[in-house]
Amino acid sequence: MPTPLSILDLARIGPGETARESIAASVDLARTAEEHGYARVWYAEHHNMPTIASSAPAVLIAHIGTATRKIRLGAGGVMLPNHTPLTIAEQFGTLDAMYPGRIDLGLGRAPGSDQNTMRALRRDAQSAEAFPQDVQELQAYLAGRSRIPGVDAVPGKGSEVPLYILGSSLFGATLAAALGLPYAFASHFAPQALEAAVAAYRRDFRPSEQLDRPYVIAGVNVVAADTAAAAREQFQATRRTFATGLFGRGQSFTDEQADQLLAQGAGAHVDQMLKYSALGTPAEVREYLEGFVKQSGADELIVAHHATGEARLRSVALLAEAMQPANA
Repeated sequence: MPTPLSILDLARIGPGETARESIAASVDLARTAEEHGYARVWYAEHHNMPTIASSAPAVLIAHIGTATRKIRLGAGGVMLPNHTPLTIAEQFGTLDAMYPGRIDLGLGRAPGSDQNTMRALRRDAQSAEAFPQDVQELQAYLAGRSRIPGVDAVPGKGSEVPLYILGSSLFGATLAAALGLPYAFASHFAPQALEAAVAAYRRDFRPSEQLDRPYVIAGVNVVAADTAAAAREQFQATRRTFATGLFGRGQSFTDEQADQLLAQGAGAHVDQMLKYSALGTPAEVREYLEGFVKQSGADELIVAHHATGEARLRSVALLAEAMQPANA
């Protein structure tokens, strides 16, 4: 069977673009993904980032649900320490009531923000330590077996919205294995521990009511284009975006200035982050991803398409067509 393909929509706000335009582009992306047979689209919770429009994943999912018919939609993920488990159970229970059988809930323990933003979110700096307990409390609300007498998630109770543990280290792998939940590894930007984490997850996995065997989703970057040169040009734009976002200190950069930043040392850091990236023609991208699946042991790929505008939609379509079985 072909490896299922999904999309991580980074909901980027490009130069000169508004959040409204970014969200409209996310609608177009989800529709294109649905048209081409992708399994799901996920949105990640980030705060205080002027280039990302997904600070409220549940709201974004609700909006995109109205524009699609069957593709699964979810958080990839909600940063659970920023919220109470009851609040998230109610939000995603509401989404499940609106779009039954289409909602996923991926959970991470990172802040998704900086220290000042953590304070603005009223987040306790120690709240991440309770992540395993919070996951179980949330899971109990969604199963209709609340751990707090007399308190239920409405909507949410009994919805059984499927949970996924997100991570980029062995911590998430170990927790997902212990709870018998699917594990999604953020190898699209944090590749270092991919193989060790997947090995630990598969080794220690305990079956659960939700899942009877390990299931790994691995992140990978893709820029598919009609020519290799076009893909390289689009990927260079991605490298510039990463470099200026990480090292630009809030300044605006021309392409030439961004290239200088990359040449002065930022490039090595960016390329390490983007280690797992498939770019080129459909045939080249397919060859890379087939090797990546074998290396990572992934059961599913969640792809960050880094082109913009029509080029991103073209990348989505070309990848789906490239990964189809030869006799399809």
